Amino acid sequence: MSDVKRTIRWGILATGGIAATFTEALATVPDAEVVAVGSRSPEGAKAFAERYGIARAYGSWAELAADDAVDVVYVATPHSAHRAAAGLCLEAGKAVLCEKAFTLNSREARELVELAEDRGLFLMEAMWTYCNPLIRHLAAVVADGAIGEIRTVSAAFGFGGDFPPEHRLRDPAQGGGALLDLGVYPVSFAQLLLGEPDTVQAWAHLTPERVDDNTGILLGWNDGALATLTCTFTADTGAPATITGTRGRIEIPEGFFNPDHFTLHRQGETPHTVHFADLADDGVTRGTMRYEAAEVTRCLQQGLTQSPLVPLAGTLSVMRTLDTVRERIGVRYPGVD
Repeated sequence: MSDVKRTIRWGILATGGIAATFTEALATVPDAEVVAVGSRSPEGAKAFAERYGIARAYGSWAELAADDAVDVVYVATPHSAHRAAAGLCLEAGKAVLCEKAFTLNSREARELVELAEDRGLFLMEAMWTYCNPLIRHLAAVVADGAIGEIRTVSAAFGFGGDFPPEHRLRDPAQGGGALLDLGVYPVSFAQLLLGEPDTVQAWAHLTPERVDDNTGILLGWNDGALATLTCTFTADTGAPATITGTRGRIEIPEGFFNPDHFTLHRQGETPHTVHFADLADDGVTRGTMRYEAAEVTRCLQQGLTQSPLVPLAGTLSVMRTLDTVRERIGVRYPGVD
């Protein structure tokens, strides 16, 4: 029987902004401790370790992966490096939490899943939306038939900015484009509710570097349900989402990937708003990745090799959809596709 009280020792791979946010979130998770950080830059790793009081700093991914005191590694690199970084850690016998998009394509994703399965190791995509208590409640409400059969899902995620040609968002070699950075959220949201689509259509405007900066996706299911999704780095969308059913609808006015409330509209009834605080009575702010980190900690304490909240089959399903969208819009990643 697993010792559910044991402390889970974390290693952080990469030292960018999302690694910092996750490390701060881990500080609020019981039975979790960050013991090491690794980076391709020794100076960067040392500065990160000093900032967060981490005992060991490594100037390579391999050194972090070889640390016997690390139970699980959080991979926070750009997604173009996820296959290499997560694979290195799995090969070294480490459990892995890997940021989204999980990999550049479904082939790379399958390789990681098969490696984890062969080694009997835990692997999870860092889809924090799926671990959010409010989204979990929303999915349960929909599954219970509160709005009848789902007919449409709409979701948009975008921000505007002046990104020069050399920026990673415009670099095909780094998996640039709006789809993998932002589109993974609306696609994952729709598939959380409806599963893998039967039909995928898409259109995008491409940059001179041939990555998408403004993309529309239409997903269809044979039962008649459909999802209209957009992602862009040319404008701030506010990230709203709406789920409509045969007996009502659910609205998330903004930030559907990490919302603080949603409103349930049922035919003939007064609208009812559910707030994050109603479901997460632990005093932790909504903006942290705490629930994602807590799920990994719980799974490792219980000896699980994957999370029931973020199953690997779901990750592979989303990656297949993203592959099809890229095929439709004509985006290719050199050396991968």
